[in-house]
Amino acid sequence: MDNLFRQIAAEEWVDEEILRSNFDLGKVAILKASPGGKAIGVGENLRVKVNANLGTSGDIHDEEVEIRKLQAAVKAGADTIMDLSTGGNLRSIRRKFLENSPVPVGSVPIYEAMVEAGRRSKTEKMQPEEMLDAIRLHGEDGISFVTVHCGVTMSALEHLAQRPRVCGIVSRGGSFLARWMRVNNKENPLFERFDEVLAICQHYGLVLSLGDGLRPGALADALDAAQLKELMTLGDLARRARRAGVQVIIEGPGHVPMDQIPAQVQLQKSICAGAPFYVLGPLVTDIAPGLDHITAAIGGAIAAAAGADFLCYVTPSEHLGLPDEQDVRLGVLAARIAAHAADLARRQPGAWQWDEEMSRARKKCAWGEQIRMALDPALAREIRGRTCRVDQETCTMCGELCAYKTDSA
Repeated sequence: MDNLFRQIAAEEWVDEEILRSNFDLGKVAILKASPGGKAIGVGENLRVKVNANLGTSGDIHDEEVEIRKLQAAVKAGADTIMDLSTGGNLRSIRRKFLENSPVPVGSVPIYEAMVEAGRRSKTEKMQPEEMLDAIRLHGEDGISFVTVHCGVTMSALEHLAQRPRVCGIVSRGGSFLARWMRVNNKENPLFERFDEVLAICQHYGLVLSLGDGLRPGALADALDAAQLKELMTLGDLARRARRAGVQVIIEGPGHVPMDQIPAQVQLQKSICAGAPFYVLGPLVTDIAPGLDHITAAIGGAIAAAAGADFLCYVTPSEHLGLPDEQDVRLGVLAARIAAHAADLARRQPGAWQWDEEMSRARKKCAWGEQIRMALDPALAREIRGRTCRVDQETCTMCGELCAYKTDSA
């Protein structure tokens, strides 16, 4: 662990003792590396990280396509990837992700339990032990962090019944567990047997990402009683995880009005004692299918500036279909813009230096330097190449009326 602390402290420009202290307090989680990759830190005083969700579906399950999407995500700057596969040979694709990923890999074990139970019989007949076995299997394969929906409880579902939502439950894992609980008239096994979940995580060195199975999937559903009840439960479970020596991350809401975002982040940080906060978006409007990488980036920037530590990207395909390589690339880039904008607001070491160096290159009309420092150098180079001559001092927007050229005359 000492080498990890030194590595992460150096990369993040943070004092090693502060990093260790935040880790001990549960305010930083360290996600272990995949074979051939390196570990990263997520949490207080660290750069905002970006995750890319990948994986097959029941309709589309080409493993080679998923590996190309992994490569696109990493090239665009994703800090982690998550395997959300639900189609094809699930263990095969998970192992290929682990073999090919230079960044930590997360997963959602309940998906595999659902798929395998569905292949044998109805998923509602799944036994609790099968849910735990799926977590063990993912730990055995070398996954770094797992999403587990332990906060979907009977009492939370009562709140949902008393105040029906516009979009109900939009989490796949959350909706399955809610259905299982209703059909079997039993409590969520992952909540009831949480000590066993913790023992599995401790044995395999898994970081536990406490999933928000009741996250709002519409602005109208944000911050309702069911979401708050789940968050309170996750806070209690996070404290139990810390006492058991298991690292924990808290997952946060999906669709939230802009004015609510800072308060929701601060509420989570307070209830969960500063645990790293991992948010999907959040999306700030429901009307932009095809452009939801933008709606998520707006919400992600606000959330991270308010204290969220980890942004899960959203692609243009969100709400429409399985993303392709270009969707993955655009999703990662949009989330990275949001993360960097938040790092600037948080005065994260290195963030302001990058922007200032870019500004100085821009002032000098140093096009090569600007392209080199761009978030996406290939895109900047392509646009410059198709709009300007190789030897052109200015750009075709202003030409000889370039303000920088006039100002320096």
